[in-house]
Amino acid sequence: MTALADREWRLITDEIRDGQTQMALEEIAAQTAIEDGVRTVRVYSWEPSTLSLGYRQDADTVDWEFCERNGIDVTRRQTGGGGIYHDRHADISYTIVAPADEVPGDLMDCYALFCEPILDAFERMGVDADFAGTEQSSIYEPSCYLRDINPAHDIVAPASAATRARKISGNAQYRQRDVVIQHGSLSYDREPARHVGAFDTELETETFTDRVTSIRQEGGIDREEAVETLSAALGDWCDAANGGWRDDELEDARELAARKYGTDPWVRNREVPDVPER
Repeated sequence: MTALADREWRLITDEIRDGQTQMALEEIAAQTAIEDGVRTVRVYSWEPSTLSLGYRQDADTVDWEFCERNGIDVTRRQTGGGGIYHDRHADISYTIVAPADEVPGDLMDCYALFCEPILDAFERMGVDADFAGTEQSSIYEPSCYLRDINPAHDIVAPASAATRARKISGNAQYRQRDVVIQHGSLSYDREPARHVGAFDTELETETFTDRVTSIRQEGGIDREEAVETLSAALGDWCDAANGGWRDDELEDARELAARKYGTDPWVRNREVPDVPER
């Protein structure tokens, strides 16, 4: 438990939702933190399967025909980095939202703080995971899991394998209206054909499996237990009460998803619509 635990936090173990709604909910959670003083930690899953592009990622790196053929939606995150393939089985995602004046102003210090419950969750799962001890060079820049491995925010396993450790989690932050939002992807299982196929590249699937590992491979637990463990670690970290989205938050998220995260101008060109005040 951290010093953040003396504030009001809610833990949301969320329903499975489409990618554009998941991204919209993060913006709504940021507004709630600022306006109502309620901070959020949550664990969530994606359906249909979704490729989330990094903020500055070129849409031409996507194999749009592959995604359409395989029922993979495409949205764009507010955070940078490469694209990540998500689905309701292979990926487990989380979000932490807190006012910026309550957390370290230094980016690396904030990563260290916000990744504490993630590393704790891996330990509880029996996965030998930690921040990467050494950098690894990029294999394919448009893919988050195949980019360079950065000791500041990339988590690898088994950590004891040093330079042979493989990526198991990517984490990213952004600041919006005096609030910090961190989200991340934990690899529960590997879907190399879809991870690689979603991009316009000729990479072999072995390239992905050589760089990436998973909770299932390293810890051998089932997905439901992994989700429960991550939720418990996040909740214990900030002493969060079990909670859920308010009706007005869900309504605002649906509107924002339809106006922004689910639209071609945002997904393909980063064109941001005007956002009315609540």
